[in-house]
Amino acid sequence: MITRPLLECIFSAASIERWNDHPHPAVFTELGKQAHKMIIAWVLGRSEEDGGRAVDWTALIEGGIFEFLYRVVVTDIRPPVFHKLMQDRETREQLGEWVYKRLEDDLKSLSAGFARRFREYHRGRTSSPESRILRAAHFLATKWEFDFIYHWSAGMYGVEDTRREIEAQIEELEIAAARDMPKTSDPRISRLWGFISLVGQLTFQKRWAQTSRIPQTSVLAHLFFVAITAYLLSAEIEACPRRARNNFFGGLFHDLPEVLTRDIVSPVKASVEGLETLIRHYEREAMELRIFPLLPEPWHDELRYYTEEEFRNKTLQRGRVDPVQRHPGDIPGEFNRDEFNPLDGRVIEVCDKLAAYIEASSSIRMGLHPQALEEGKRRLYERFSRTVLYGRPVGHLFDLFW
Repeated sequence: MITRPLLECIFSAASIERWNDHPHPAVFTELGKQAHKMIIAWVLGRSEEDGGRAVDWTALIEGGIFEFLYRVVVTDIRPPVFHKLMQDRETREQLGEWVYKRLEDDLKSLSAGFARRFREYHRGRTSSPESRILRAAHFLATKWEFDFIYHWSAGMYGVEDTRREIEAQIEELEIAAARDMPKTSDPRISRLWGFISLVGQLTFQKRWAQTSRIPQTSVLAHLFFVAITAYLLSAEIEACPRRARNNFFGGLFHDLPEVLTRDIVSPVKASVEGLETLIRHYEREAMELRIFPLLPEPWHDELRYYTEEEFRNKTLQRGRVDPVQRHPGDIPGEFNRDEFNPLDGRVIEVCDKLAAYIEASSSIRMGLHPQALEEGKRRLYERFSRTVLYGRPVGHLFDLFW
């Protein structure tokens, strides 16, 4: 079962500001950085598969979650110091055990297996293909942020050392595409970097843009919160591996078209008849023109699956991309197999609305509660607090923040 302290731990990363000892034109947060990192990990994972190298997507996703939770707990340790500490095995293991003890009760509430895997991950630190992908994704996301910071920090003491350190770390990456991505003239690789850069721009788009709120959260940060909670709920409904993977990346990509259209709030969409349909049509057209040309053609169907009708339960017929089977209710148990490529759009929708609900509740609790937040929270609670999925009352997650 997902606990309130765990949700608060995840959401707290929206308040962890990065590069706060440098001048910067925008606020970069840990939650947004981790979202970008996992999107880059998807790009690198697909690239590795294209090169004939197998990727364990469950290990990749859980490794990303484990590293994120670890980083939130030790957030007071500055990155250069943190990476130095990680080079000493004894210190690394002691710190890992301390982090585990801080999270133990909440991890065990999810499942004993999840808690055990978290503990073993931070004990072992093996050089698996998935850990190499995550390491590469981490440094590429860091470089993307630093390129903005560097422009405003030129001449500051130590900034050139930081630049050289980041470049050296990228040169040491074991994945060739990651090493080459920021500087290559290879059109395919440079297009992938273009996609990564475009997605990163979601960090500049704020949620509830017309409403004062504490803390402000970006669309990019929101995506990671939805992805994690969707993955954790997938475990509760005993989703098969492909389904859990789809729910994670479906949550991570569900608002991707907003990098092209901006976040259009629900009341505006609902205010004019047919407006939401027109927006959906424009989003699909914009994706075809601006997003898909940056990615290899074999990846397009997967991204369409994640971004079109993102809140609908879907499966695919055996061995075929089309037709998509849409399930207005729960996905039948016989389709809970990898070969049907199931995706729980309803799970992603609940997690999406839970994120909005926590965003509103957090601001109200801190004393900033304009009418739009009060009304938004009330409407979300009325609609989702009694939600039941696969016989499990998931609406209780809203009660935790009432």
